[in-house]
Amino acid sequence: MGRILAIDYGKKRTGIAVTDPLQIIAGGLCTIPTVELFAFLEKYLNDEEVETVVVGLPRQTNGADSENMVRITPFVNRLRKLYPALPVEMYDERFTSVLAHRVMIDSGINRKARQNKALVDKISATIILEDYLESKRI
Repeated sequence: MGRILAIDYGKKRTGIAVTDPLQIIAGGLCTIPTVELFAFLEKYLNDEEVETVVVGLPRQTNGADSENMVRITPFVNRLRKLYPALPVEMYDERFTSVLAHRVMIDSGINRKARQNKALVDKISATIILEDYLESKRI
């Protein structure tokens, strides 16, 4: 059984989260500049057994695509072309940034640290992955 990798794709930064090999626990891995994403993925996918990639699907509260969808669609298409044997799934990421801020507040992270957008992106990717895992357990 391989890991599941989650991607919270952003214009400037991308949050990455991953499961353990048994796909029980989701944890934040890192946040990287989006321009370095494919180099990161190439190395990570060569070093680790990944069963599925989950990419956050940006939706507005009314269900319509958000403005970031124009960047995510080409990313997902390129990812699928480069790794045709690797399943790539889109998963609703609505409210993950709000939830990430709530997690930081609840865990006692100070106000200045909560302004760290890289941390927010990594936590958002973890929330996407946790929600995805939960949806598969039902």
